[in-house]
Formats: sequence, C-alpha cells, structure tokens
Amino acid sequence: MVVSESARVYPAREVSKPWGSELVFAEVDDAYVGKVIRVRAGESLSLQYHHEKTETICVVEGRAAVDFGVDRENLESIELGAGEAIHLTAGTLHRITALEDLMLAEVSLARPGWRTDVVRLEDRYGRTGTSAP
Repeated sequence: MVVSESARVYPAREVSKPWGSELVFAEVDDAYVGKVIRVRAGESLSLQYHHEKTETICVVEGRAAVDFGVDRENLESIELGAGEAIHLTAGTLHRITALEDLMLAEVSLARPGWRTDVVRLEDRYGRTGTSAP
C-alpha cells in the first residue's frame, strides 16, 4: 500500500526455518535488509559465511553462543545476552546457537545477489553447501 510518494506500508514477510523463523521487515535492494530472527532453545543456525554480505546482529531477548572466525580450526566462541551485538564482515565464518529461546535483530547489506549469498559449511538440517532457506 502506498501512503504517499515518500512512504509505503507493506506486510513484513515471515520465513519459516528449521530452527525457528525470520521476520523480514526491510528489503531495500542495493541498500539493506532488516530481520527479526527467532531461534528455539537448543537450536542452531548453520556454520556459514557470506561472500559479500556484512551483517550486524543484536540479541533482543535470550542468550546466544556465537562461534566466529576466519577458518573452522580457529573459531572463537562468545556468549551474548540481551542488548549485546556483534558485527560480522563478509567472509567471516559464523554460527549462532540459542542457549535459551532467542530473539535477534539483524541488519545487513543488500548487494545484488544477497538472497543467495550464503555458503553453509555445517548444518544439522541437511542444508550444507546450499543457499536454501
């Protein structure tokens, strides 16, 4: 729905994931993407990296274990709680595990091809090597 030439109202897009869900509330091509990510306690996103996408993730509710680094053999692990954020540059391997029910806010760059810019190295849901949701 167009409100005016300078404002548009639209429904956010809910995407089911095997570990929870993503609510995509901003998709501005060639600019940015905004998501609210919910991860059930004990579930984990894939160990992944992006060729172009840089992202910042903030814990809104819950606690997360975040593994990150430049290669699988040298991953660092940190724990983040509500109000703490991490910035991940393109090429950084990362995985988030929900230590309890988790809500994250994520903002990332939306360069051309961002929807398929994910390389999964490990995934407990059988999506290794794919960009499938």
